[in-house]
Amino acid sequence: MDQSVDEMTEGVPETRILKSVCRSCHGGCGVDLHVTDGKLSKVVGDRASPLNKGSLCPIGANTMALVYHPDRLKYPLRRTGKRGEGKWQRISWDEALDEIASRVQAIKDEHGAEAIALGTGTGRHHIRWVSRFAHALGTPNWCEPGFAQCFHPRVNTTILTFGDFPVCDFTGGTAPECIVYWGHNPLNSGPDGETRFDARESLKGNPKIIVVDPRSTQLAKRADIWLQLRPGTDDALALAMLHAIIEEKLYDAAFVEQWTHGFDALAERVRDYSPEWAAPITWVPAEKIRAAARLYAATKPSMMEWGCAIEHTPNCIQTIRAISMLPALTGNIDVPGGWVFGVKGLGKFPSLIENLSPEMNAKRLGADRFKMLAGEGADLPAAHIPTLLQAMREGLPYPVKAFLVFGNNTLTTYANAKQAYESLLKLDLLVVADLFMTPTAELADIVLPAASWPELTTLAGLPTVAANVIFAQQKSVQIGECKADEEIFIELARKMNLPVGTESLEEVLEAQLLSGGSGKTFAELAETGFHKLPFRYGKYKEGGFKTPSGKIELYATRLEAMGYDPLPYYEEPPESPLSTPDVAKDFPLVLTTGARIPFFFNSEHRQLPRLRKAHPDPLVEIHPETAAPLGIKNGDWVWIETLRGKIQQRAKVTTDVDPKVIHVEHGWWFPEEEGPEHGVWKSNANMLTRNGPPYDPAMGTYHLRGLLCRIAPVLE
Repeated sequence: MDQSVDEMTEGVPETRILKSVCRSCHGGCGVDLHVTDGKLSKVVGDRASPLNKGSLCPIGANTMALVYHPDRLKYPLRRTGKRGEGKWQRISWDEALDEIASRVQAIKDEHGAEAIALGTGTGRHHIRWVSRFAHALGTPNWCEPGFAQCFHPRVNTTILTFGDFPVCDFTGGTAPECIVYWGHNPLNSGPDGETRFDARESLKGNPKIIVVDPRSTQLAKRADIWLQLRPGTDDALALAMLHAIIEEKLYDAAFVEQWTHGFDALAERVRDYSPEWAAPITWVPAEKIRAAARLYAATKPSMMEWGCAIEHTPNCIQTIRAISMLPALTGNIDVPGGWVFGVKGLGKFPSLIENLSPEMNAKRLGADRFKMLAGEGADLPAAHIPTLLQAMREGLPYPVKAFLVFGNNTLTTYANAKQAYESLLKLDLLVVADLFMTPTAELADIVLPAASWPELTTLAGLPTVAANVIFAQQKSVQIGECKADEEIFIELARKMNLPVGTESLEEVLEAQLLSGGSGKTFAELAETGFHKLPFRYGKYKEGGFKTPSGKIELYATRLEAMGYDPLPYYEEPPESPLSTPDVAKDFPLVLTTGARIPFFFNSEHRQLPRLRKAHPDPLVEIHPETAAPLGIKNGDWVWIETLRGKIQQRAKVTTDVDPKVIHVEHGWWFPEEEGPEHGVWKSNANMLTRNGPPYDPAMGTYHLRGLLCRIAPVLE
């Protein structure tokens, strides 16, 4: 007798497929999560997603290894011994949140809300929730390492220059004829919704390519022009290109006349910044600078693909300003295949900053000096990290007693890591929420087990700020007692009886969708996984740019009003062969750091077996001419030393760097090594970096690239 369908399927596991978005970095690749009997059984790329078209990078492809890793934190823990002893007691969520709430309230009552700070890592699902909880709590002091050093300098600068943040038009259907990759290697990373897959797709049309990078990357090798500059001199190079475009009248005269403000003042400012002036500073020949300027100006449409390398020196804001003027002068603004402004399909996140009084906003650490980071010039104001660390260590300008860290391994990602360590030890309360027991979590009073991205529900609007593609991120599994950071904030706000910030997650998400342009509810979005709104081009023609002048402000009136220079200028990094020749005698090599590793995301994922097997050791790139006299061979462990500290990494002897340049990898610690340090001091690039003054006068940015160093073999 034939079996019925019910009989044939009896006992067969049921599989559901949930549409979501990968957040193992902040790229935003669409995914299908296969869930079988309550367990994640497969993670694959969503072929319909416009940002990745079904592809996943090695990090996303190893999602299941992340979710089910045996070392995941699964329960709240309370420290029972001295800091760093590694003695922990498992406690309930109620106990953990009650203790955090009572201790935070006690500090607030005694020292004021400003004595409590919150920290987070680079742009993930919960980053805006960190500042939201800080504002609900009444403190202006929250921070993220990238706010002064990565991405947000570009956001804040372009908003005051253009009135909005431009993104590359990867999904609009028009192929660029020219792409400039400036301090960015998107084939190894895919930040903010401009994924590595879109970047690869854009190359299929064989555009002209200009690469600005001290290293001979894969893109540099296929470039029409590779500008191998000295690390930290991007401002000089950009100013020289502006000089060439203006001097040779290569700019779009009609666009400049109608839609820019301050062209004559800019022309006068760059008059002396010729390619011949820039050549000895940047190490790029003058004729190559002119060739790049001519190629870029003559080829349309053109994209400017820029990365965080341009934000790692104390002339950060003016460097960004100078580079951003290249698309402005050539008319590559809000055009198909060029720089475009988003359609804001996702409403502005409710940061609750209105909960802070003007007096409390003025107490934000750094607000008195760095108005584009911590004050009126910031899209979302944040505290200045070196000033925050000083407040922890020294109580100046006032004491900071508590630090609540969500998704950040502070000891690997803050410049001058030893100083960060000393600062954390001074705290009365340190709370860390993370996926794993990191060197930073080892110092905490309470450790909270955070949910990984397949374990939580939220929204993502990508590219970041532009938000023309909206993704639903759906919870698919529950691991131990892990909890989404968003839910932790809501529960803490309720336990502390805060006047705001107690709404449910669903209420916040639905409000964002309602105030955006998608017309979707979360349930509707979850069915398809994403909703794409088409770009509209030339929007400025309808009412001008959203600046005081209604034009692109080459001469920035808002910068001038805040007391800063309204025009870009060159400034030599504070530690360099030119500015500190006495230091260069003992530290003759120029250090650059931070290039992305395709198998890790900053300090994450080194405990995932397949990813670690692909890249087992930290690598330092050294030119053969530099390595040979020191007896350094490929694969040797070598010392890298600056005025701040000394680390070791494994030598990669290569002609991809200049003989005078050393490149070290960042984010390294060793989860397999014994706690509490887990090898955090061995190869950590932030042992070498500096976070002292001088700072960018508007943004408070400090010096991470272009420092001076020396190398030596590690002797057995």
